[in-house]
Amino acid sequence: MGSAEPALSYEKWAATCDTLHAHTQVLGKLAVALAPPEPELQHAALRLSARGWETAPLPAPDGSGAFVAVLDLHRHEAAVEHSDGRSLRVALTPDRAVGAVTRELLASVRSLAGDVSIDPTPQEVQWSDPLDEDERHATYEPTQVASYFAAATRAALVLAELRAPFRGRSTPVNAWWGSFDLAVSLFSGLPADPPSEDFIMRNAMDAQEVAVGWWPGDPRYGKAAFYAYAHPAPESFSSATLSPPQARWESALGEYILDWEDVLAAPDPHAAGVEFARSAFRHACQVCDWDPALAASAEGKPPPVQ
Repeated sequence: MGSAEPALSYEKWAATCDTLHAHTQVLGKLAVALAPPEPELQHAALRLSARGWETAPLPAPDGSGAFVAVLDLHRHEAAVEHSDGRSLRVALTPDRAVGAVTRELLASVRSLAGDVSIDPTPQEVQWSDPLDEDERHATYEPTQVASYFAAATRAALVLAELRAPFRGRSTPVNAWWGSFDLAVSLFSGLPADPPSEDFIMRNAMDAQEVAVGWWPGDPRYGKAAFYAYAHPAPESFSSATLSPPQARWESALGEYILDWEDVLAAPDPHAAGVEFARSAFRHACQVCDWDPALAASAEGKPPPVQ
């Protein structure tokens, strides 16, 4: 991770960001429709691979095998790839609307894997245009996408390092298409009351967890940043001094924040990201009364490989 990586001001790339976000929602909707349900809605999560965002292998509706749907951010294509080797690709080009890409991508799925229907209503965003009718989002600048993907890849490596030694239940580094962020959740093994009866909250937050993630900016917070929260969290959760010193509690978000620009300014940006993630997790475990041995495992005590 080098200091040349962009700070990703949301204001500067908002139009492309929102278009890319909408494209990820189509992949997420396919996962919701076809993947076997998992606790905490894990089946709905996407993954950040070396080429972009993609689904896990999904069962083909016609019983012919499995397929993945991909946003290839190097070739700037959406793709459907079947386990039998067949594939179809859809260009992601400047000024091509989300609706057109969505319709062609779904037609590709139906051609290779059988009939599928998704709920085209976008989720957790400020717009309501159905994905297959969305003519509003049509800005796609490849250079901005490349900058985003370079930063997201480095952030994902930080999250993976936090998760790696933990001996409790945890998620992979998930790419969440609703909030357009990357996150890893570490669980204590105890249940928790969801914060609301909203469908997502009721199903995604029914266990005690600490989540650490990264997003590229959004209308609420116009800068890329790492974040961390605990659920459920006592009032004392917000009172910590984390490291590195640029980390802070952001009351409007209800999360600890470390801005990406501060990460990039550090002598070792990767180490600064890991320091924040471990500092936030350590604090959360203390104030949320986690098993100390389980908490210590996230820092490699005992080491995961002997």
